[in-house]
Amino acid sequence: MTDDALDQMAILAGALPFLKRYDDQIVVVKYGGHAMGEEDAALRFGRDIALLEQVGVNPVVVHGGGPQINAMLKRLGVKSNFVQGLRVTDEEMLDVVEMVLAGPVNKQVASAITRAGAIAVGISGKDGGLIQARKLARTYRDPDSNIEKVLDLGFVGEPERVDPRVLQLLIGADIVPVVAPVGVGADGQTYNINADTVAGAIAGALGAERLLMLTDVRGVLGPDGELIPEMTVAEVKAGIAAGWISAGMIPKVETCIYAVERGVKAAVIVDGRVPHAVLLELFTGAGAGTLIRA
Repeated sequence: MTDDALDQMAILAGALPFLKRYDDQIVVVKYGGHAMGEEDAALRFGRDIALLEQVGVNPVVVHGGGPQINAMLKRLGVKSNFVQGLRVTDEEMLDVVEMVLAGPVNKQVASAITRAGAIAVGISGKDGGLIQARKLARTYRDPDSNIEKVLDLGFVGEPERVDPRVLQLLIGADIVPVVAPVGVGADGQTYNINADTVAGAIAGALGAERLLMLTDVRGVLGPDGELIPEMTVAEVKAGIAAGWISAGMIPKVETCIYAVERGVKAAVIVDGRVPHAVLLELFTGAGAGTLIRA
C-alpha cells in the first residue's frame, strides 16, 4: 500500500467521530464574499456541500451577492445611495436586488451543488412563506444637534418570523435548500435582508447543530491581533463592550449570538478563503475560524 493511500485512510479514520456527530443534523451555511464570483472557488464550495449531504449531514445554504449586485447596478447605470455607510434600497434598487439574488446568483449556487452530485433547489425567503419580514428600524444620533433620528433605508428589512416548513420538506426529501435573502411583509411588500441575518434566523428556526458564517476574514481577532479559536457569548459581548470587537465584525458576531441564544449548538465565523473551509470546520479538530457557543 502506498504512502498516499495510508494518508487517505488516516484522514478517513480521523473524520469518523465527526461524521457520527453530524449524522442527520442540520448545518446552515452562509455563503458570500468575493469567492462567490470565482468559478473555481464556487465549484469547490458546491462539491463540499454535496459531500456533506452524501455523508448524512443536512446542509442548508443561505447566500449573499453584494459584488454581483454592484456589477448589475453598474451595467444598468443605477446609482447607489448610502446613508451612514448603509445602502438605501429604493423601489428601483429593490427590483435589481431581487432579480440578482433570487435569479442568477441563487441558481448558480444551486447548480454548483447539483453538478457535484447532490440535488439542490434554489428558493427565496418569499417562497412558501419562509421569511415574513418587516422594515428594518435603525436610528442614529445627529452629530450637530445630538438628537436621535430615524434612519430610513427604504425597502431594507429584517426577519420577523421564519416558517421552516418548506425547508423541512426539502431536507426530508434529501434536497439541499439554497436560500436567497429576500423576504415579504404582511402587506406583500418585498424586502432586501442582510444574508448573515437571514442565516442566523433560519438556523434558529431549524434548531441547527451548527451555523457556519463564511467570510473574507480569519475570524475574531483578540486585542493582540491573534485569532481566537473559541469564545462564549459572554466573552463576545465583553469584547464588543471593550471595543476590540468592532466595525464589520460586530454584525457577524451578533448574528452568531442570536442563533446560539435560540438553540443552535454553536455558530462559527469561518475563513471562507481557506480551501474546503466547511469540511475542515466540521470534520477535523483544527477548524478555520472562531466558534461561538453559549
